[in-house]
Amino acid sequence: MSDTLQMNFIFVINITNVSTYKKLAGDTVIYGMSSIIGRFLNWWLVPYYSFIFAPETYGVVTNLYAMVAFLLVLLAYGMETSYFRYASRSENKETVYSTSIISLFITSVTFVLLAGIFRHEIANAIQYPNHPEYIVWFAVILGIDVFSNIPFARLRLKNKPLRFAFIKIINISFNIGFNIFFLTICPRLIEHNPESIIKHIYSPEIGVGYVFISNLLTSVITLVMLFPEIFQANFRFDIKLLRQMLSYGFPILIVGLAGMVNQNIDKIIMPYLIPDAQNPMHQVGIYGANYKLAVIMNMFIQAFRYAFEPFFFSRANTKDDSVVYATVMKYFVIAGLLIFLGMILYIDFVKIIIDEQYHEGLKVVPLVLMANLFFGIYFALSLWYKLTDKTRYGAYIAVTGAIITLILNFLLIPVLGYTGSAIAGFVCFLVMMVISYFYGQKYYPIPYNLKRIGTYFIAAAVIYILSSLFSNQAAYIKIPVNTILLAGFVYTIFYLEKAELKSMFKFSKNK
Repeated sequence: MSDTLQMNFIFVINITNVSTYKKLAGDTVIYGMSSIIGRFLNWWLVPYYSFIFAPETYGVVTNLYAMVAFLLVLLAYGMETSYFRYASRSENKETVYSTSIISLFITSVTFVLLAGIFRHEIANAIQYPNHPEYIVWFAVILGIDVFSNIPFARLRLKNKPLRFAFIKIINISFNIGFNIFFLTICPRLIEHNPESIIKHIYSPEIGVGYVFISNLLTSVITLVMLFPEIFQANFRFDIKLLRQMLSYGFPILIVGLAGMVNQNIDKIIMPYLIPDAQNPMHQVGIYGANYKLAVIMNMFIQAFRYAFEPFFFSRANTKDDSVVYATVMKYFVIAGLLIFLGMILYIDFVKIIIDEQYHEGLKVVPLVLMANLFFGIYFALSLWYKLTDKTRYGAYIAVTGAIITLILNFLLIPVLGYTGSAIAGFVCFLVMMVISYFYGQKYYPIPYNLKRIGTYFIAAAVIYILSSLFSNQAAYIKIPVNTILLAGFVYTIFYLEKAELKSMFKFSKNK
C-alpha cells in the first residue's frame, strides 16, 4: 500500500471514529446538500421560464438578477464573515451577534427607503422606466435577504445544520410553488372562469413581474421563520466592535465585488453595448438561459468546494499533503472533463430542457462549461494562499480577473454579442487559473502532474473537434459516434491511471 493511500485510510478512520470529526463531516454534508439541492431545484425554473417567456422577456429576469447579485455582496459588506471571525473568538458572542444584526438592519432599511423614494429615477437609469415597482420589490427582497444572512450564520455557528437546511429547502419550495401558482395555475383558472376569486390577486398585465413577486413573498416567509433567531439578540450595539468588523470585512467585500464582475457584469452591461436594432434583451435572454445549462458543472464544483476546503485544512503540514493535493487535482480535472464531454457530446438531449427559441445560444455552452471548469481548478489551486496566510493575493487575482472581464466585454460584446461575453468569461478564468498556479508554485510548491493533466485536456479538445465534424449529421449517426469518442476518453483515463485505480480498488476491498 502506498504512503498516500495509507494516509487517506488513516484520515477516513479518524473521521469515522472520532465523534467531533463525525459531527463536522455530517454537518458539512447537510449544509452542502441543502445548498446543492436548492440550486438544482431553483435551476429547474430556468427551463420552466423558457417555455413561458420569450427570450426578450426572460432577458429582464437575467438582467435584473445579475444586478441583484452585485447588490447582495455590496449590502452585506463582508459582515457575515466578520461575524464568524469575531463571534468564534470573542467571549461576548451575543454582543457580536447583536452588533452585526443591528448594523445590517440599519443599512438594509436605509437602502429600502432610498430605493422607494428614488424608484422612478433608478428605473429610468437601468432602462425600466415603465416599471418603478420592480425597484421597490427588489429593494425589499435585497433588504430581507441581506439582513437574514446573520441569523443564518448564527445557526451555523451554533451547530444547527438541520434547522438551517430545513429553512433553506422551505424557502426554495415556496419560491417554486409561487412561480407555478402565478405563472401557470392562475392564468388557467382565469381562462376557464374570468370571474373567479383569483382575479382579485392576479393580473395578466404583471406578467414577468410575478417572478419577482414570488421571490418577495418567499423572502418574507423566510424572515418570519428566522424570527426565533432574530429575537434571541440582546440588541446591544458596540460601535468600537463594529469598526473592527467593518475593517476586517472590507477586503472580503472587494473580493466579492470582483467575483460578481467576473460572473455577472456581462448580463448587466449587455443591454447598453448591443445596438437596439439587434434586440439586446433578446440576446440577454438567450445568453442567460444557455449560461444556466452549465448547472451540472457548477453543482460539481460546489460539491467539491464544500468537501475540499475542510479536507485540505485538516491535512495541512502532514508529511504527504502535497502529493495528495496533486492527486486530488488530477481526478478533479478528469471528472470536470467528463462532465464537459458528457454535456457537449449529448447536447441534442440536453437542449430539449429549454424551448427551441433559445437553441441559437447553444454555441456558448462549451465556452461556459470550460470557463466554469477553469474556475473550479482556480479554487483548488487557491489553497496555497489560504495555507500560507497570503489571502491578499486572492484579492489581487480576483481584481485582475475583473479587469480582464470588463475590458473584453466592452471590446467583444458590441462585435460578437453574447458570444463575446462567453469568450470574456473563458479568458478571465483561464488567466486567473494560470496566475494562481505560478504564484502557488512559488509560495507553496505542489507536484501537480501537468503532463498527465495536459494530456487529458488535449484528448478532450480532440474529441470535441472530431465531434463537431459530425454535428450536422442525423442523430442516429452522431450519437453512436459521440458515444464511441466518449468511450475512447474513458479508456484513455483507465489506461493511464489503471495502476493507481487498481491499487485503490484493491485497497478498498482489503479494508
